[in-house]
Amino acid sequence: MKEPKKQLHLNLFILSTGHHEASWRHPDAQPQLATSLDYYQQLAKTAERGKMDAIFLAEKYRLTPLIKYRVIPQLEAFTLLSAIAAVTEHIGLTATASTTYNEPYHIARKFASLDHISRGRTGWNIVTSTGDATAHNFSKEHHLDHKVRYERGKEFVEVVKRLWAGWSENSLLVDKQSGIYADVSRIKGAEFAGEFFSVKGALNIPRSPQTHPVLVQAGSSEDGKQFAAELAEVIFTAQNTMEEAIAFYTDVKSRLKQFGRSEDQLKILPGFIPFVGDTEAEAKAKERELNELAVSEYGIRSLSDLLKINLFQYPLDGPVPLEDLPNIDEIQGQKARFQLYVDLARRENLTIRELIIRTAGGRGHFTFAGTAVQIADEMERWLVNGAADGFNLMPALLPGGLDDFVNKVIPELQKRGIYRTEYTGSTLREHLGLTLEHELVTRS
Repeated sequence: MKEPKKQLHLNLFILSTGHHEASWRHPDAQPQLATSLDYYQQLAKTAERGKMDAIFLAEKYRLTPLIKYRVIPQLEAFTLLSAIAAVTEHIGLTATASTTYNEPYHIARKFASLDHISRGRTGWNIVTSTGDATAHNFSKEHHLDHKVRYERGKEFVEVVKRLWAGWSENSLLVDKQSGIYADVSRIKGAEFAGEFFSVKGALNIPRSPQTHPVLVQAGSSEDGKQFAAELAEVIFTAQNTMEEAIAFYTDVKSRLKQFGRSEDQLKILPGFIPFVGDTEAEAKAKERELNELAVSEYGIRSLSDLLKINLFQYPLDGPVPLEDLPNIDEIQGQKARFQLYVDLARRENLTIRELIIRTAGGRGHFTFAGTAVQIADEMERWLVNGAADGFNLMPALLPGGLDDFVNKVIPELQKRGIYRTEYTGSTLREHLGLTLEHELVTRS
């Protein structure tokens, strides 16, 4: 018998009018819908029609001055996903929540609630946030040091898992005759006292359908990779080439053994920005059209912020000043993205303008323009060569880029037998082929 083909996982990363920085300027874009519930519900329905595992919402706790040039506002994730849950049946709902600017009890309660509302379709994208600008919104002068953030984050996740696992499966008796609703002996408090948190009591909401939401992590620094290997079930990552993706995939998967985990307990999904055309020329024309709408000042400011250097003092068509950049050890946020941009500029000998254009579509994520067949070829190549378990789909333009992908690329993937034609499970964990790991439910 033939061994079944490895299956491709797809997550839709929703970002206002699309991931290209100039997407809101496109004639087909509707930036006025950035806070419209109907708009996001329709995107989720389209992704569900494409049998995707989940949708994903990023979440930041600050307003950047770059709003001058780009649509940034997005509705609060828990509120929005609760409303999307009401109009969808299968697709997973992944929300970002920071371990630096929240309390574990709040996050445990919110995700348990969303998991109940969606009947088991929830995922938590665990982030530690970035930048002093965020800290200033939470009565702090400075953002925590990179290593401290991850140490705090690890403890945060442990507390949340204890709270989720505190309710055993049969805690609720609901015995009307005896008058006993819950067996309190089967409800355990967190009883946690650590370096950063002290949480005693039990969660005040019963065990959710998945026991706990799927744990997602989006950091690719050394600390981020170690964090993911120990705790995450899905990792979102930015890899610019298949060769880099293979190296990352191999590295992270090899770390799982030290935590007693198998390789199939962590799915690696690199970001992917596809431009779909009926011909390759049409696809490249779509990419070029968006690149030509990009505002240079936005790109320079954005790059300056990421690379921690004022690029306005350098010629736009001169080389990226690699020798003047800080050492990566000095970077307190987005270390992996900093290194990705530096490596890209060095490898391709890019000017500042060229680096702006190369990253305008997806901030360094893998971008590919071609026909449905060419795109499916590339996705399958990454899958079978050990570069990815699937992709975090990041359409450059919404909703059109998503429509093109679902209508043209998804059927091609299905025809190859590497992508589902129907949902076979009801929870996000089932969509991803994940089982609940034993150590995560020991408090049951």
